[in-house]
Amino acid sequence: QVQLVESGGGLVQAGGSLRLSCAASGRTFSYYAMAWFRQAPGREREFVTAISSSGATTYYSDSVKGRFTISRDNAKNTVYLQMNSLTPGDTAVYYCASRAGAGPRGVASINELNYGYWGQGTQVTVSS
Repeated sequence: QVQLVESGGGLVQAGGSLRLSCAASGRTFSYYAMAWFRQAPGREREFVTAISSSGATTYYSDSVKGRFTISRDNAKNTVYLQMNSLTPGDTAVYYCASRAGAGPRGVASINELNYGYWGQGTQVTVSS
């Protein structure tokens, strides 16, 4: 059974940094693209960033581009999200997701419908 476990969330002041981790188990991690999404209170879940299975291709939402960096270590079955220059607008529960379904498993996607496995989420709160 596929499991994704996020960690690294917390409370940080505006302008600060956090690094989220997502440890995967249950299948061959290196075959699958991964992504981070987030959901703020009262809002729909939104795409943050995605990375291909090899790590060669990444996508970012406009709101985080230049501030956030996604990376992966296939030897450790882990995907990371480095978040810098955080603002209160980044406050949300952050979820990692693993590609599933009939499409190309290693290709990064911004569409959450292409991700079939999700972690439980980790809270990130940025104070002003």
